[in-house]
Amino acid sequence: MSTVALKDVTKIWPDGTVAVDKVDLEVRDGEFLVLLGPSGCGKSTILRMIAGLEDPTAGSILLNGESVAELAPRDRQIAMVFQDFALYPHMTVAGNIGFPLKLSGVESGPRGERIGDVAAALGIGDVLARKPTQLSGGQRQRVAMGRAIVRRPGLFLMDEPLSNLDSGLRAELRTEITALTRELGVTTMYVTHDQAEALTMADRVAILRGGVLQDVGTPTEVYGRPATLYVAAFLGSPRMNLLEASVYVHLDRYVVLDLGEQVLYLPWSDIRARAIARYHGERIVVGMRAEALTPVAPDAPGDVLRGRIRYLEHHGHESLAFLDIGATAIVVDEAGKGVADAVPSGGALSRVGGALQRLAGRSDRAVRERPEAQRVSVLSDPGRHHRRPAEVAVRLAPYPAVSPGHSLAVGVRMDALHFFDERGDRIDVGWR
Repeated sequence: MSTVALKDVTKIWPDGTVAVDKVDLEVRDGEFLVLLGPSGCGKSTILRMIAGLEDPTAGSILLNGESVAELAPRDRQIAMVFQDFALYPHMTVAGNIGFPLKLSGVESGPRGERIGDVAAALGIGDVLARKPTQLSGGQRQRVAMGRAIVRRPGLFLMDEPLSNLDSGLRAELRTEITALTRELGVTTMYVTHDQAEALTMADRVAILRGGVLQDVGTPTEVYGRPATLYVAAFLGSPRMNLLEASVYVHLDRYVVLDLGEQVLYLPWSDIRARAIARYHGERIVVGMRAEALTPVAPDAPGDVLRGRIRYLEHHGHESLAFLDIGATAIVVDEAGKGVADAVPSGGALSRVGGALQRLAGRSDRAVRERPEAQRVSVLSDPGRHHRRPAEVAVRLAPYPAVSPGHSLAVGVRMDALHFFDERGDRIDVGWR
């Protein structure tokens, strides 16, 4: 059994930089949890604090319900796999894998058996006599994993172990890693900036931004019902279309979402309509993924958006059309600010950026209420604002019979839309 719990964990570097900000997170026994986010968001720092390589500035870290504050790294029953393999170049593969056992005083006979078993499971049994310089990148990463596995730890910590490999090998190894960790039943925390790795490998995903925990949930939950505007923008390829919309309510009939040159009608029978009606006369953010949009005939009834194709991207199995529908895009950068493109500094939706710098985290089942003092608004830090028309991504068949400049109408699945308030929080009734 191995569980991990972070309780209000904060890490502040000597220069005052907040690397991790009041993170609450629990990892269950045998779970594969992925920490996802851009570079510099605090993912690796969290792993290093759990391993004992860094001390938290505040908060507590619990392993199996017990604080590790007084435990040395070697006493935490943790194995760590690094991005750069960190192999000993003068040792053979067998020597690298067996080194932790040698340090622990395991005799050569049992040590050799365990090395052979681990090497066979990882498919490197035939290279045990080679040095690391004689191995491919994939083989070296397998050796690094073998060195971690051979210790039979209670917890695996993996810090972007596949980022130095080519895409084909990454896909192969991530399948092997998930299969192996599940077979061993060992609790695993895996750090990556690659959303494909996170969504395909994880039991649950924890998304970080600027040291703040944004959302935690299964891959289906964080993709299908993102807690924040940042999570919505970060996950998915192509990225979610995020559009500014003004809200006008016609009681007991529908809610009008005015996108600028076109409108959508959310029927009053939709359970979300009453939550959105609270924003009558205000502006919100409407998110729509490419799969929520379907090309239709120009005169098709229902909720339809019409525009002209700005440009096309061909991906072999499909094409992406980027459509100008006369709407305004909401841009969310990865560094910590959101930009309401068409809103002048200090406008209503200029506050979206502040939402994405909020100072509190989220649990996987409920949105925590944040003290008003912690609700940062970009009204006091407006950042960059500029006007840019939205380019709505629509999936088409491979090499369609259209080209830039052509008109295109798309039907909108209203039940697949996402709604966010000016602070970047999801507008919803209940939570997952």
